[in-house]
Amino acid sequence: MTDTGFLSDLPLAGELVGTDFEGWSPELRAEFEAHSFDGEVGSRLLSANDRVRVWEIRLAPGERWHAHRHVLDYFWTAVNAGRSRQHTSDGTTREVSYDAGETRHFTFAQDQYLLHDIENIGDTELVFTTVEHLDSANAPLPLDRR
Repeated sequence: MTDTGFLSDLPLAGELVGTDFEGWSPELRAEFEAHSFDGEVGSRLLSANDRVRVWEIRLAPGERWHAHRHVLDYFWTAVNAGRSRQHTSDGTTREVSYDAGETRHFTFAQDQYLLHDIENIGDTELVFTTVEHLDSANAPLPLDRR
């Protein structure tokens, strides 16, 4: 996996709890390789047109959404309060607490991206709405809608 130094400039949430792939299993590292160009940034595509893709991600306690790659400018909003653990392709692990309505915006220059996963480590369902802007510096990744 490539070190993406610009990640330190992104509004990544939470507390840094690991670096240098500390605690990553061989299976997790393999998943990041296998999904390094996976543009399905949510578990359900709610709407798409020539301007945006609107996704939902809904995770029960203990459930995890696999590694996926963000290349488009986007924002997410936490629908409810909760906690997550996220691994990022630079080898860091973060634990994050969310408030209902919390929103973060991300912008990527050409060839920049965020490759990460998300796991619900809280006691309640964790729900996000994510909106990707198709008019971004990078072309949208193709979607493998099974």
